[in-house]
Amino acid sequence: MSERLFHGFIWLSALLVLVLLLWIIGGLLDKGLSHLSLSFLLEAPADSGRSGGIAPVLVATLLILGVTFVAALPLGLATAVWLAEFTRRNSRFAGYVRLFLDVLAGVPSIVFGLFGYAFFSLYLGMGFSIMSGGLTLACMILPVFIRTCEMGVRSVNDSWRQGASALGMQKIKAVWHVLLPAAAPAIVAGLILSMGRATAETAALIFTSGYVDRMPGSLLDSGRALSVHIYDLSMNVTGGDAAAQASALMLLLIIIFFNVSAYALTDRWMARRFPDANS
Repeated sequence: MSERLFHGFIWLSALLVLVLLLWIIGGLLDKGLSHLSLSFLLEAPADSGRSGGIAPVLVATLLILGVTFVAALPLGLATAVWLAEFTRRNSRFAGYVRLFLDVLAGVPSIVFGLFGYAFFSLYLGMGFSIMSGGLTLACMILPVFIRTCEMGVRSVNDSWRQGASALGMQKIKAVWHVLLPAAAPAIVAGLILSMGRATAETAALIFTSGYVDRMPGSLLDSGRALSVHIYDLSMNVTGGDAAAQASALMLLLIIIFFNVSAYALTDRWMARRFPDANS
């Protein structure tokens, strides 16, 4: 009886999450789909965003995410591998690093925004720019990405390490050719969670990338992200609700596209790397 109750609770929880997701998507489709068009994607905002489109906002968003990805991926992977493979299990220093990462993962995004404004915008002289916003987001997502990747690498069965050692592989080659491919699903999951948070971030970007809704000419130009654009239309622009709903729908579609693409590329890569695993 208790087992049935437990299974029922699990299924009910999953169903509630699915219903909530469909509710959100349905609301955005109902209110934003009619405003979404090709011209909306290709034109610049006009009349404070009430009319026109979101072309510069889309470009700025993708550039910010590109800077975030390029900055966070190598640094996060290297740190995760170091924690999982190149430190002793009882290392006090590694324990402090994990503790600080866990603390940073819970820091509000607006604090990262203030840090990014003080360090990247003012101290390094980047000002309100795409580079400043992307690097701030990289700092924000690194704790979650590092800890997820570390757990993924650490969870790889020791037989993989022993096999690589028996073949005489150097540690770094074993990590690159054996452990990281085996931990690819966890790495992708961490990247998706991190980039999803970065895509929807608002507070940190207000202080770093700025409000300007013109087409950026370089990474040192200011650029308005989609999340900031949605916030501005909803809170500061009277009559901007329709454009805000359409922009939110576009933001959701971007997140879904990134997630599906990441999983599809990972599955294809794993199938080529380990062709016997699916047989």
